[in-house]
Order: sequence, then C-alpha cells, then structure tokens
Amino acid sequence: MNILFFGDVVGRAGRDAIFNHLPRLRSEFELDAVIVSTDNAAGGFGVTPSVAKQFLEAGVDVLTGGDHVWDQRDAPQLLEEEPRLLRPHNFPDGTPGSGCRAFTLKNGKTLLVLHLLGQVFHREYLDSPFACADAALKPYTLGKNVDAILVDIHAEATSEKNAMGVYLDGRVSGVVGSHTHIPTADARILPAGTAYHTDTGMCGNYDSVIGFKPETPLSIFTSKLRKQRMEVATSGGSIAATMISTDDKTGLATRIVPILRGGVFDASAA
Repeated sequence: MNILFFGDVVGRAGRDAIFNHLPRLRSEFELDAVIVSTDNAAGGFGVTPSVAKQFLEAGVDVLTGGDHVWDQRDAPQLLEEEPRLLRPHNFPDGTPGSGCRAFTLKNGKTLLVLHLLGQVFHREYLDSPFACADAALKPYTLGKNVDAILVDIHAEATSEKNAMGVYLDGRVSGVVGSHTHIPTADARILPAGTAYHTDTGMCGNYDSVIGFKPETPLSIFTSKLRKQRMEVATSGGSIAATMISTDDKTGLATRIVPILRGGVFDASAA
C-alpha cells in the first residue's frame, strides 16, 4: 500500500498547492490513500465545512485536525457529521468526533489512522498520547485485521515525536509528525519496520514565518505585543508530504519518501 501524508496546510496557498500537485503525485506513486493535516487550512485557523469538502472532493481520504481543530465555531458539528475528519484522540471522553478510525479504501484494504496531540509545550493539557496510543491500538493487529496503520502525532517537541516513533516501532506502519511547519531531514524506517518522520513540514508559502505574513510574528518576538491578528501569507505555495509504502502481508514499511515541491523548493532546485 502507498500512503501519502501532507503536512499542515496553511491557507489558500497550501490548499491550491495540494490541488495542483496531487494528480501528478497520485500517478507517480500509485497512491492508495491520501491524508491531509488541516490544522491551519481555513485562513490559518482550523478547517471549515467548505474547505473540508474541497479536500474530500479532490480525492483526499482522511483529514486530521491538529490543535487548531476547534478554531472554527462549527467544528464540533463538523466532527460529528464527517467521519473522515479526525481530531486528536487524546482529548477527554465525550469530546465531539474521534481521533482513531479504520477506513476501507477503494482497493478494499483497511487503513487505520490514529491522530494524537503532544503534551510538551502545548497549551492543552491532555491525556498521555502514549497511553492513548496503547488503548487505541489494542483491538488491532497490523497485517491481521488491518492492512496498514498511520499515526499523525501533532506535537511541538521533536523529542516527544521521536519517542513516539520508537514506542510504536513494529506496531504501526508509520509515525509522521506535524505542527511545527518545518520539514525535518530524518525520514527513515526504524529497526522493527515502522516508517518515521519527525515533521513532514508545511503546505503553504515558505516566504513567510511558518506560513503567515511576518509582521505579527515579528512584533510578538521583538516587542511581546500582538498588534494584529495573524494573517496567512498568500500565493507561492509549496507542498511538504511524506509517502510511505507498506508490505502487503505484514503492513510494515518498505519505503519512506519525503516530498518537497513547488514554490521555494522548485526555485532552489533550479
């Protein structure tokens, strides 16, 4: 199975970049499943029903929400009505939606997606993502009742994401990190067969501060004052994605490929 994960989408620049590149990527890698982190997809803050619909109509199979999943006022209803949108699974019981679901793909195979939020440096104080992962994965055996398992850990600390990869090595097909918007250069297959990437990166305008116009972030860093709302940087979008191939029998990873294309990445390669 070939699974493609797009890192955090920041605004229209990120959305358009995905829509432009996805058809070619689908053909190039013979994709079976596409997952998108929609953390900042709608104007930089969460995802709206209309934006979610755009992704799903473009052939995306699963959307993950990140820590900004609640930013839009209709988020609770959207999470209840759209099973393909996941929020972090380690929110308390009774929280709208879910962060762990098994999806039957067009090829007839089953993909389990687990979405977790890290604890280190995050404003939310949630249950341990490690204990949550244990409980969520308990009913599933890779290569038995599920063909592949992809874990998106949305976390600030690289060490926490690294630890999750080691913790789940051999139990899941892949662990990919999101949230920082900075692609890391450590994509690899761990000793027991799990593909791992600390952070896939961002889909958006890289001539910015993590996808946003520089004025407000610079004001915060230099004067500690937030003079205006963060605004998404427009146009010039790039994509950052991670492609993982799995063994049809074991569900473990056979290949991991980081993908950086469009915008600044094409300019750098020229």
